[in-house]
Amino acid sequence: MLTHQGGVAVIDCAALATPVAKLIDRVRAQFPELVMIVAGGAGEQNTLAAQITDGSVHRFLHRPVSEQRVRLFVEAAWRRHAQGGVPQEMPAAQPPRRNRRTLITLALVAVLAVAAPFLWRALHAPQEAVHPPPAPRGAAAAEDPALESLLARANQALAAAALVAPPGENAADLYREALRHNARDPRALNGLEQVIDRLLAAAEIELQRQHLDAAQQLTNQARIIGPDHPRVAFVAAQIGAQRERAVLNKAQRAAAGGDVAGALATLDDAAHGEQRSTLVEEARQQLAQKQLDARVAEFLSRGRDALARGALIAPDEDNARFYFGSARALAPGDAAVQQAMQNLITRLQTEAHQALAAKNADQADLWIAAAADAGADAAQVRALRGEARQLRSGTDELTQLAADDPATQRARSAYGARVLSEARRALATQDIAGTRRWLAEARAASADEAGIAALDTALAAAQGDAQQDGSYVNASALTRTRYVAPQFPYVARERAIDGWVDLQFVVGTDGAVSDVAVVGAQPVGIFEQPALDAVRHWRYQPVMHDGHTVSQRARVRVRFTVQR
Repeated sequence: MLTHQGGVAVIDCAALATPVAKLIDRVRAQFPELVMIVAGGAGEQNTLAAQITDGSVHRFLHRPVSEQRVRLFVEAAWRRHAQGGVPQEMPAAQPPRRNRRTLITLALVAVLAVAAPFLWRALHAPQEAVHPPPAPRGAAAAEDPALESLLARANQALAAAALVAPPGENAADLYREALRHNARDPRALNGLEQVIDRLLAAAEIELQRQHLDAAQQLTNQARIIGPDHPRVAFVAAQIGAQRERAVLNKAQRAAAGGDVAGALATLDDAAHGEQRSTLVEEARQQLAQKQLDARVAEFLSRGRDALARGALIAPDEDNARFYFGSARALAPGDAAVQQAMQNLITRLQTEAHQALAAKNADQADLWIAAAADAGADAAQVRALRGEARQLRSGTDELTQLAADDPATQRARSAYGARVLSEARRALATQDIAGTRRWLAEARAASADEAGIAALDTALAAAQGDAQQDGSYVNASALTRTRYVAPQFPYVARERAIDGWVDLQFVVGTDGAVSDVAVVGAQPVGIFEQPALDAVRHWRYQPVMHDGHTVSQRARVRVRFTVQR
């Protein structure tokens, strides 16, 4: 720094032998004009709360890091340095312009060289009861009444589960507004972290219910708040795997029934390929074995390309797992297909071993699950999962100590009672879908078992009463405010096939459609998925009952007719 007249330093906590707070104080004493960025985890951020508040640390960079994010932070730090650097009595000297590009490059190279082994380390913390982030030490916070008001409103929105709505009064917006007042306030940063955790927990619940669109929407909301959050990537990968599995199952059913053209069309639509080839056109009539072999070879080629570039399980429907799985759906007994799948399994297991060696149990779980889905040997999968559990054992002991703390137990009990209260309120307004969601949250929070059981009984009774009363209404009796037309399947259009699909769904208190299910179709196996995809995006005016909005069950028939 003396040689190059450094103005910005990027410090990675993982490379330090000295406690980071102590090092920051020493560096600032020797280089008072230096603008410092620190890269690390949540623990290091808490340790540096005082230095972040007083400006000694200009920005805290959460791992894993990306080159783009490092560059943005460094450029912002240079602007801060040009304006006078960190708060101090004497103004900081701006480095000569001829050295600026060199210094930015040196800073980027330094941090990426140190941080590269940690780029994929997921900072995954156990789920705990939600309570407001701790206030910073000192009297600095009291100097900004507007900031304190924003944080108080944000904490209230978080406690009320108003995570991303309504606009301007939700926890995410309010915490972000607080950061615009003070970009280093740890309360706002920790608050956003809790919002992301809540959104991803809800996404995982929707994923377990096979509500992929709802899970994707929640994950996208979390990604907007924290694009580099490691759990966002993990949940998105799970959703992608579920989507791919649905596509492959549909293709396998078509191929097993002799509809090879339909199987190919399904895979082509999902794979975002080029314009439909002559192969698919001819397969519509009668697909010869030679054509099938060519298609399998194409999938294998795409899969090998994806394998070579490291796209093992992502992005969705453009990765080695999907392409090799597509080839296996068409030719499960082909030796080349079987070898390709084995190569993929080997790579997935290698990635799992590397993640375990790096002590990253969450990333290892992702690779292990992918290897199991691809057909890895069950004994090897059990061994890998055993290593992951062993890796977590130390963390689990610390988690148990925290769980036994009386303050934690009181907070968890209060949160469980609040969630049960929200479930009772949803049931009172006949919001069946909302009641189910709050009950799932109550179970996840280990709320009172007797209260959960009572609500389960009341919910079952409410659902039974609704069915006996014939509470399903024709969708035409409701006011639709948004319409998305279903896509006409290519195979049906080419064959001039008409049909219909009967669906039932729930219009929520906000007018959104959920719990969409097929109750009938003619012919079977062609129009169901396009109808489901379209109806899930419809919206209606909320139904009013006794002056309150309530959820409403509805039925609709979606018709598919070829224009002749």
